[in-house]
Amino acid sequence: MFQNSGLYPSYLAHLNQLAAKASSFAERRRIFLDDRFGALHFLKPVLEQEPEAFFTNGDDEILQRHWAREQGLPGKPTLEAILLAQIEHHRTEVFYNLDPVRYPSAFVGKLPGCVRKTFCWRAAPSGNADLTAYGAVLGNFPSILESWRQRGCRAELFFPALDPLMDEYGHGERTIDVLFVGGYSRHHTARAKTLEQVASLAGTRRIVYRLDASRLTRLAESPIGAWLPLQKHRRPDAIARIAEPPVFGRQFYELIGSSKIVLNGAIDMAGTDRGKHALLRGHGVRRTAGIRRRRLSGCNGTGSDDGDVRLGAGGNRSHFKVPARLAGIGRNGGAGKDPGCGDLQQGFAVETVWRSRRRGLAVLERLHSGRTGRLIGRR
Repeated sequence: MFQNSGLYPSYLAHLNQLAAKASSFAERRRIFLDDRFGALHFLKPVLEQEPEAFFTNGDDEILQRHWAREQGLPGKPTLEAILLAQIEHHRTEVFYNLDPVRYPSAFVGKLPGCVRKTFCWRAAPSGNADLTAYGAVLGNFPSILESWRQRGCRAELFFPALDPLMDEYGHGERTIDVLFVGGYSRHHTARAKTLEQVASLAGTRRIVYRLDASRLTRLAESPIGAWLPLQKHRRPDAIARIAEPPVFGRQFYELIGSSKIVLNGAIDMAGTDRGKHALLRGHGVRRTAGIRRRRLSGCNGTGSDDGDVRLGAGGNRSHFKVPARLAGIGRNGGAGKDPGCGDLQQGFAVETVWRSRRRGLAVLERLHSGRTGRLIGRR
């Protein structure tokens, strides 16, 4: 089994710092996997380093050129050529690609004959990308899966899993009232409104936003940027005042484990789909990072509707009534009078962290009608 992934540009800069002294493919890959960025999507054989499994980030030029040099590939091959050489060298039977827009159907047509089955993960709008050559497109957004079916792809519901290393976090004091890690865009109107509303509470609560900002946003919010026509790239003052650089992997886990409330607002493209909600339900997890899962908004991918979010006291319905809920949280981290708030000092992810990962592998096994070998290491 071969799993290929890809990196955010901002994470790549972080990885280059972590792996500044790494001089081999194995060392840089080990540092990456240990940092846990994207680990929710990695299959169990990869995380447990089973000999039949191979993992790489096909867009990490430093990593890939380490491998090419170590294997004696002549000249300066393209990243695509290196990835194909890795698949052939590994004698891959099952290829699972997390970066299919970069490596679409045209790439699948070049795979060596040892590859029996191909799958890819895609849970975002993809323009005119052609994924029809993949055996199945996997994702946790039913509406996006349906759009792939309309394009002629086989599409199957599939979920990431909670990282078992999350158990190491969240056992200390929770000093952050509200945490958000991600991106901000005025185009994501619902999330932008929620983030601005919560940021306005920073005078009385500890609100932490770790945001990935574009170069134009950083320039627009600089002293010199105030004199330039960059208004559309500036974030609202309430957000800009508290925004800090993004975090990833273990640093993200540490912040989640130190927070009473973690915002994970869906962007507009998600529509009514709520893939992560179904993930928590599939785990049977009622509390993650000390936050009780309340009634959730939208389709969870299992054929049922979770209804509206209930975060306000007294049963009031709202899109995301965080300010009302904050009013019920004491400075010591305890719950307020709303019995639905639960105890905000619970552990990080305490239940059945491997269940969804085993189910995910079972999905791949069901889709893979040929010989599976030791694709799945059962527990």
